[in-house]
Amino acid sequence: MSACRHNFGKASAAALADGESRAILDKAILQIHALRQRSVDAMPDFTDRRARAVAVRQATLDRLPDLLETLEASVTAAGGIVHFAEDASQASRLITDLLTARGVRLAVKSKSMVSEEIGLNEALAAAGIEAVETDLGEYIIQLMGQKPSHILAPALHVSKEQVSALFAEKFGRTSTDIPEMTRIARDSLRAKFLAADAGITGANIVVAETGTVMVLENEGNIRLTGSCPPIHVALMTLEKVVGSLAEAAAVLDILPPSATGQTLPVHLSLFTGARRDGERDGPREMHLVILDNGRSELLADPILRPILKCIRCGACLNVCPVYQSVGGHAYGSVYPGPMGSILSSVLKDAAGDARQPFACTHCGACAEACPAGIDHPVLLQELRRRQAEQGTDTATKSYAALARHPLLFGAAAAWARTVDPRLDRVAAMAPDGPVGKFLRGRKFPGLSKPFSRRFKAMAKRLSRAQAKGGRS
Repeated sequence: MSACRHNFGKASAAALADGESRAILDKAILQIHALRQRSVDAMPDFTDRRARAVAVRQATLDRLPDLLETLEASVTAAGGIVHFAEDASQASRLITDLLTARGVRLAVKSKSMVSEEIGLNEALAAAGIEAVETDLGEYIIQLMGQKPSHILAPALHVSKEQVSALFAEKFGRTSTDIPEMTRIARDSLRAKFLAADAGITGANIVVAETGTVMVLENEGNIRLTGSCPPIHVALMTLEKVVGSLAEAAAVLDILPPSATGQTLPVHLSLFTGARRDGERDGPREMHLVILDNGRSELLADPILRPILKCIRCGACLNVCPVYQSVGGHAYGSVYPGPMGSILSSVLKDAAGDARQPFACTHCGACAEACPAGIDHPVLLQELRRRQAEQGTDTATKSYAALARHPLLFGAAAAWARTVDPRLDRVAAMAPDGPVGKFLRGRKFPGLSKPFSRRFKAMAKRLSRAQAKGGRS
């Protein structure tokens, strides 16, 4: 479990106090909800599609080592080169060395959460390689010097007025008209595609039997990133593989509707190996980097393993009341929301707060929305249990100790009832103390009298009522 390097509580408090960002987030999430529901309603057989996709994802986990061996052989046969990276630092170093050895000075990138996970942009910059994001949302936040706040919509937290001001500052051109704003970004990016020495993409699905990297998008930037530059580097995590094109189709049945509310994305790019003899376009070199970063340990974990079925659609984020309230940046890790609270806690070198699993209301909305059949609340509960066993949570550890000794528990509860009415004053006097922190952002319901005492009073009232009833 990763060490705590980010304070989710403080970051959440700051996010909750930012009314403008919350209003932007609310509006964006409502739009995504409406799009997804319209798409699902248009598919009477969505439940059947979902069942097929869940079966494919389960089959992938059941035979993952064999599929990866098949994938390596297929990519190699298609003229590509496969690299395996054990952790984030190894993956970023591998790609950086690969590009440096080939004299790459400019790389265009498609949106890839895995590249965020390994800190690729920072590693490339340190090696003197300019990495330019080509997804519009990712490009906006790169210009702003920020990180994505949503795994699908990285600039979900930014209003068009903020983007307009950004473009005025960076390009000297501005507008609040969406098509015109897109043109401004496109004018800047097109020259990058033509000048780039390498293109770096992620992978939504990778097919073992053909070695095909499948990427979904709506802007066309991924197609240009993977085909214009002479070198194509595709980055995937090991669980993204499926056995066949038919299995890929089953996942495609549910991914766009669950993610963006589309039946299919505008562009579906399939990259298989490098350019062959006689072909006029495509990269001359194709590299596939397969990242583990703790996922093999997840695969061997019988309880947490289902999180590897995740298809990165973002459906769980969009229905999570915690994510909707604080946004993605509060999590401090690449993967926010319910899926991120599970995944980030077990990845190697993951940033974020190890207490993230406690940021869950257990409403179950994420499990209901997940098209891959992941029961997030169960997994989050398991992570909480493991943290409690490690003894990292002082409050939980103290409660457990008291609960094992009824007399001590009773005495502590009696003391707590005497100070209960004064808790607000205690919090006001010491806002950064334990009580102040506990009451920050929540209302304490107050402690009731012990049930044993209330039961005696209830029993007396019941006896009196029965006596009166008997006389009548």
